[in-house]
Amino acid sequence: MATTSSISSLGIGSGLQANDIVAKLVSVESQPIVNLQAASDKLQTKISAYGQVQSAVSSVRDAARKLTSADLWGATAAASADATAVNATTSAGAQVGTYAVDVTVLAKTQSVVTKTSLASGASTLGSGTLTIDLGTWTGNSFAAKSGTTPVTINVAATDTLANIRDKINSSNSGVKASIITDSSGSRLVMQSATTGEANGFRITAADAGDGNNADDAGLSALAYDPGNATAGTNLSQAATDAEATINNVPIKSATNTLSEVVSGLTITLSKVTSSPTITTGPISITVSQDTATITKAVTDFATAYSAMASLLKSNTKYDESTKTAGTLQGDSGALSVQNQFRALLGSSSDASSTFGTLSSIGLEIQTDGTVKVNSTKLTSSLGNLGEVKKLFMNSDSVDSNKDGIMTRLRVLSDNLMGSEGILTSRTAGLKQTITDNGKRQESLQARVDLYEKRLKAQYTALDTIMAGLTSQGNYVTQMINSLNNSSS
Repeated sequence: MATTSSISSLGIGSGLQANDIVAKLVSVESQPIVNLQAASDKLQTKISAYGQVQSAVSSVRDAARKLTSADLWGATAAASADATAVNATTSAGAQVGTYAVDVTVLAKTQSVVTKTSLASGASTLGSGTLTIDLGTWTGNSFAAKSGTTPVTINVAATDTLANIRDKINSSNSGVKASIITDSSGSRLVMQSATTGEANGFRITAADAGDGNNADDAGLSALAYDPGNATAGTNLSQAATDAEATINNVPIKSATNTLSEVVSGLTITLSKVTSSPTITTGPISITVSQDTATITKAVTDFATAYSAMASLLKSNTKYDESTKTAGTLQGDSGALSVQNQFRALLGSSSDASSTFGTLSSIGLEIQTDGTVKVNSTKLTSSLGNLGEVKKLFMNSDSVDSNKDGIMTRLRVLSDNLMGSEGILTSRTAGLKQTITDNGKRQESLQARVDLYEKRLKAQYTALDTIMAGLTSQGNYVTQMINSLNNSSS
């Protein structure tokens, strides 16, 4: 009798579609896993939505925090009646007021130019040394600047005018040089690096070429020392301090930027406003509260809050037209966040005796939960800046009714995003649910794997039995046929 030693594929022995049967049975058994996977995907979507909400709440908190900043409410701005002549900027400590600035002299650098033109920048002057001193000129008398040391520059006979220029510029002497070339040739211009009377300079030469240190030939052509009658250079501009008056108080400065004269105010002088031939001064500088920056901060808050309100609304609503629910529709955490912000934004505060609500200063709540800025009302309200400031940023440790609304919003946002806040705990809870879901999937998958293994074993055994029966049937048929043939 023929036997089958092994079954290579389910159904060979029985003729059944065993593989398909096993696959369908396993699929039915795996349905709870599919359901868990779908649930996990929805949880991930919720976590993503909560992440967006947390980011939006963070933006609201930052905007509210700015509106509770002392720097914002203390900010000032300066405006000049003629910014081309006198301009000003403010910093911390600037006081509101008007300043009359009259400029009689601008701070200037000293500048000298060689009298004799050379053929080009490649021309040479001879050898020797140049010594540069910084200091103050009073007529032809020179007084060296305290704390400075003369700088000596060695010049070789082969050094060109361009070489000498470069040596001066790299000497850190407080003097810069350049070459001017016109139809008559090239001349060296030397200028003090900074403005102010004390930054004038004297240049003396040790002319090794002709031994004359004061003429306009050789290296002495670069000397400037009128006290010793040098002939090499002409003074094209004397070093001067800026001279001005601020509210009739005389001011003198080595630079045209007055940064320490008025506390919190930096004044830049660009033109003379009063002289025998100029009568445009004094120029009025007005320092006022910087309401433009405050207005922008209020507008930024409205934008941030409206974005958050729209996000919460879209995530928690049910759309009748499409029959679809928002990702967080019915979610208690999201609804709580939404309700707390709505209640707070519409609340009143006793912080100000003039303004009790945000709508009273121009932050108007819309029917969809967003906030719109009424510019006209806000501008008018900012005319009473102190009371608006109280409505926004007041903080009272005794009576919470006197806390400013932005102070409350900042505290609410901090609490929502804190370690035990709704946004944090809800996100953590969703993540834990996903973890538990994954463990449940693993457990069910292990059971499905065993179930599939058992089915395959059962169908393999069935195939073996069916194959044996088929073999026996075939043998009996052969024997009967053989007996029939013998009888005939």
